[in-house]
Amino acid sequence: MPDPISFSPAALEEVGRIVANYPEDRRKSALIPVLHLAQREFGGWLSVPTMDYVASLLSILPIEVYEVADFYSMFNTRPVGTFTIEACRTAPCALNGAEDLVAHLESRLGIRDGETTADGMFTIKSAECLGSCGTGPVVQVGEVYHERMTAARVDALLEELREQSRRVAADGAGA
Repeated sequence: MPDPISFSPAALEEVGRIVANYPEDRRKSALIPVLHLAQREFGGWLSVPTMDYVASLLSILPIEVYEVADFYSMFNTRPVGTFTIEACRTAPCALNGAEDLVAHLESRLGIRDGETTADGMFTIKSAECLGSCGTGPVVQVGEVYHERMTAARVDALLEELREQSRRVAADGAGA
């Protein structure tokens, strides 16, 4: 039987601070920030046991958590790569070449939208709108926007992310 899901002591303290911002009868209002915390704490995605755990902490029904986690594109309900490349595909970005950009990403990485590379490094994920309509096409990696993307800029970004991953691995090996 797998270990039960549980936040680290520091994360539980953070949950307490988040929940304290809301009236007792409105604990559900803490759901989105607690889901962000859970996603960071549990490997970048929200498994069903993780969502059930969040529901129990907030004294809400699991379905209420599932609905929110499934609705918002910032939450991952299945494992993702080290780097999730979210590509805006709404009209302003599409008019500026987002579809070609996603096709280029798929070709370069050998995966389709929604998939993760075999090495676990990259996931491509479509986003409905990243709110950067005047600078499309845009992709987001983590909390960083990359605007006015072209195939060449995507290639440079992929290499930058690979290099970042190599540096982290080298730093970890030397620790």
